[in-house]
Amino acid sequence: MRLRLLGAGAVVAVVLSGAVIEAHHSFAAEFDGNKPVTLRGTLKSVELVNPHGWIHIDVKNPDGSVTEWAIEAGAANQLLKAGLRKTDFQIGTEVVVKGFLARNGKPIANGTSVTLADGRDFFLSSSRGAQ
Repeated sequence: MRLRLLGAGAVVAVVLSGAVIEAHHSFAAEFDGNKPVTLRGTLKSVELVNPHGWIHIDVKNPDGSVTEWAIEAGAANQLLKAGLRKTDFQIGTEVVVKGFLARNGKPIANGTSVTLADGRDFFLSSSRGAQ
């Protein structure tokens, strides 16, 4: 009984503190493993954050318009362990990203790799794994 009350008290404390709790999603819930994509675009920004890093690129469409794509990567520590550093990315340079399309139809992908203009290739620690 005492343990149950302690657990309930901890939940109440978290809720009252205003802490944000996010559930982690599975790859299959948000991305389609049957829809690989290769995007070539101009690097707009890089976020090495948790729980997922993000790469934002501007991709030129066939009609000349530009779409900003958000590429989900692994957690910051996974990317650092893989050898990727924020300093590797020069804003405004061209990159090629491979990954899988989001199920919701938005310009979002789960990235598997990014190739920089100088030819260096990085694994993005995708939640699906290396392809």
